[in-house]
Amino acid sequence: MKKGIHPNYVKAKVVCACGEEYEVYSTKPNIMVEICKKCSPIFTGTEERKAVIGQIEKFKRKYKK
Repeated sequence: MKKGIHPNYVKAKVVCACGEEYEVYSTKPNIMVEICKKCSPIFTGTEERKAVIGQIEKFKRKYKK
């Protein structure tokens, strides 16, 4: 491997808008994010599934015999 072309990896502090903090390895020492696994609607289960439910009902009506 060539010397001097690879970035240095350091422990990085990731800070979310909700206040949650994580430590990861990165080439940047500080990372600011808007959504993390604690406040994301996908991970917390608060994501609305109305469109999917409507599609299922439409399918059932179409193929009901």
